[in-house]
Amino acid sequence: MSVLQDKTQPVAVRSRRPYVVGMSEHKATLKWVRGGAEFSYQKYPRDHTWTFDGGHTMMATASPAYLGNPAYVDPEEAFVASVSSCHMLTFLALALKQKFVIDSYVDEAVGHLEKNADGKLAITRVDLHPKIEWSGDRRPSAEEVDKLHHLAHENCFIASSVKTEVMVTKL
Repeated sequence: MSVLQDKTQPVAVRSRRPYVVGMSEHKATLKWVRGGAEFSYQKYPRDHTWTFDGGHTMMATASPAYLGNPAYVDPEEAFVASVSSCHMLTFLALALKQKFVIDSYVDEAVGHLEKNADGKLAITRVDLHPKIEWSGDRRPSAEEVDKLHHLAHENCFIASSVKTEVMVTKL
């Protein structure tokens, strides 16, 4: 979100320690155990846990197409959620900076798993479908909303980290 910062001042980054100045690290611990299951493709369990540096643990698995449990999040879904979340958080910060008030932001993001230019399976595109409810005296024009989305994309850490195309579609 460099667009929001004074480039002459260090940025306060939130981590487990409040407001650490400088760059930040983001950690996750993955744990998988076979649990006595036969170690063959059809039999071994795909379920595992993700534990984040704040202490939150969640169940994860493979995509159902690869014998995962549909009740748990898979890496592809987590990737799409990360792109959507980063875009939204950046968008909110930019809107606030412009003195716009947002009451809600709902995005039904869709990631497309397909072969990339190298013929490898990849999430090649994430389509964002944000629905935003505004309030307050100052409401953005359609052009201002488009500009906010463009700036959010340009400053989203996740979008800057991947080759995946990210598209914002108006609903």
